[in-house]
Amino acid sequence: MGERETWTTRIGFVLAAIGSAVGLGNVWRFPFQTSANGGAAFLIVYLFAVLVIGLPALLAEFVVGRRANTSAIGAFRALGRPAWWVVGATGVFAAFWTLSYYSVIGGWVARYVAGSATGTALAAPEAYFGAVSAGLPAVGAHAVFVLITVGIVALGIEDGIELATTVMVPSIVALLIGLAAFAATLPGASEGYAFFLTPDFGTLAANAVTVLPDAFGQALFSLSLGFGVMITYASYLGADDSLPVDGLTIAVANTFVGVLAGLVVLPLLFAQGVPAGEGGPGAVFVAIPTALAALPGGGLLGRIVGIVFFGVVFIAALSSAISLLEAAVAYLVDSYDLERAPTAVGLGAVVFALGVPSALDTAWLDWFDGIAVTLLLPVAVLSLVTFVGWVLGRDAIAEFRTGSGVAALAPAWLWVLRTVVLLVVVVVVALNLHDLFLTPETGYYVVPEPLR
Repeated sequence: MGERETWTTRIGFVLAAIGSAVGLGNVWRFPFQTSANGGAAFLIVYLFAVLVIGLPALLAEFVVGRRANTSAIGAFRALGRPAWWVVGATGVFAAFWTLSYYSVIGGWVARYVAGSATGTALAAPEAYFGAVSAGLPAVGAHAVFVLITVGIVALGIEDGIELATTVMVPSIVALLIGLAAFAATLPGASEGYAFFLTPDFGTLAANAVTVLPDAFGQALFSLSLGFGVMITYASYLGADDSLPVDGLTIAVANTFVGVLAGLVVLPLLFAQGVPAGEGGPGAVFVAIPTALAALPGGGLLGRIVGIVFFGVVFIAALSSAISLLEAAVAYLVDSYDLERAPTAVGLGAVVFALGVPSALDTAWLDWFDGIAVTLLLPVAVLSLVTFVGWVLGRDAIAEFRTGSGVAALAPAWLWVLRTVVLLVVVVVVALNLHDLFLTPETGYYVVPEPLR
């Protein structure tokens, strides 16, 4: 086997990890999850989940990846616990499963960039979404998005993923800041800020059963936890990088982008009198164009903002998609000494085929998304936290050896992981399993209509 690739710079790793985290989970899912779950009340729970659950679990993935110096599946064999390989396999499968429908949404976004430029996406938002979200046009856009993703991953760590995310991540932040500044100038935007930033604890208490699992699920999804991605990315790290510092940087940057997205979407919707709705895969593609069409300027301003907004969403989607594909590519390259480029192409073909049902009908996409976020991610995170906390145990502390002052925090991190994080994830998994198998109205209890 040839020499394994590594990140050329520490900032390259950080930006790649931020790019993985800052994807559709933040720019697409987060604002509408916030809207559907009471605004600021959901935001508070989400921030708590990122700090108490997300960051410790993120560090656990980093520990496994750097200590093993191999893919998410092979890592457990490299650590001398071969029976635990199923933990990594669950994560890689979750990444593959998610990418299949994620790339369908990426295809929609590409169509909306073009539709904003021509004005067709704003002229009749519901009709436009119906035209691009399902059927052969959606399959074609899905194929294009997969091809772009495969092309970047095939180029490798330095020339593909690191180079791409070094450009993508700063672009996402800069464009979102510009959009947030624009949204702040709109009349009535203050109502959106009040909804997003002024918590209603009565709403939180009344809807805790749904808000809590949604917020924790969003925290896991937005940080790319449970996919094996952060294990894979950390496996390309050098021994001198400080995992706690890098992990905190990534968690803060990811959360900052999510809040920025909320400061763009919610004020824009409230300013135009358009309710954010209940979220879901199509919400951003109907509500946002509806709001943009109402902007002054004869439609030109709405088209310009639409190009920028959906351009940001496209970049964010792509930065996450390449990490999801890399988790599977790294396993095959590391374990079977395969060439990277043909491996990426072959896996891309499988991803495309798996995503065709979601491209043909959005009921499939809803179902795939529910399985990923409700079942696969929490179970994968629970398995990983159990492994690092109680199987790897004190051996994990050795990975905190670098960084001024942070090594002293390692024992506290380990016990938080073993107790608080483990307990919360167990509760989330239990609630999600209840929703999945015992609550018909969630949409995952029965097979979707098109499958019958």
